[in-house]
Amino acid sequence: MRRLLILAAAAAVALAGCSDDGPVEIPSPFALTDEAIGRYCGMNVLEHPGPKGQIILGRIPEPIWFSSARDAVAFTMLPEEPRDVAAIYVSDMAAAQDWENPGAENWIDARKAFYVIGSSAKGGMGAAETVPFSTREAAELFANRNGGDVVKFEDIPPEYVLGSAESAPPDKRPSG
Repeated sequence: MRRLLILAAAAAVALAGCSDDGPVEIPSPFALTDEAIGRYCGMNVLEHPGPKGQIILGRIPEPIWFSSARDAVAFTMLPEEPRDVAAIYVSDMAAAQDWENPGAENWIDARKAFYVIGSSAKGGMGAAETVPFSTREAAELFANRNGGDVVKFEDIPPEYVLGSAESAPPDKRPSG
C-alpha cells in the first residue's frame, strides 16, 4: 500500500509539471516605423533623438511604443500599467548609427541590456535617459565619454525614472 501511495504521489508531481500550453514563446520585436506613436508623449517616436523602447503585452499583437528607453523602463515600474508584459525591447545603442538615428531594427531584450544612467545624454523628451547597450564594454565606453554609471535592468533605481519632475514620464510629471 505504501508503495502504491509513493507511486501515486510521484505521478501527481510529474503531471503537475505538464501543461497543455507548451513553452511560452517570446514575441519578436517590431521594426520601428513612422507609424509609431509614443505611449506617454502622444508624438511620433521618430521625432525624438536617442534610444527607443517597445513593450509587447501578452494578448495584444502590436507593440506599445516609447520615445525613450527610460519611458519603457518606467512603464514596468508604474503600478497602474498592465502587468502581462510578454517582451520588453530597447534600442541597442552599440549598433546605432548615432544618437539621432538609433535604428529601426537593432532591438535587444531590455532585461539583458546594460544601461548607462546619469550621463550627459538626454533622451526623447529631453529628460535623463537610461542608455541601453548589448555589451558591458560598449556601455562602459559610452559612460567614459559621457559620464554616468553602468547598471543592469533590475538595478535601475526607480527614482531615476520616476522620482523627479525631470525624470518622470511626461504625463506623470507634477504640474505646478
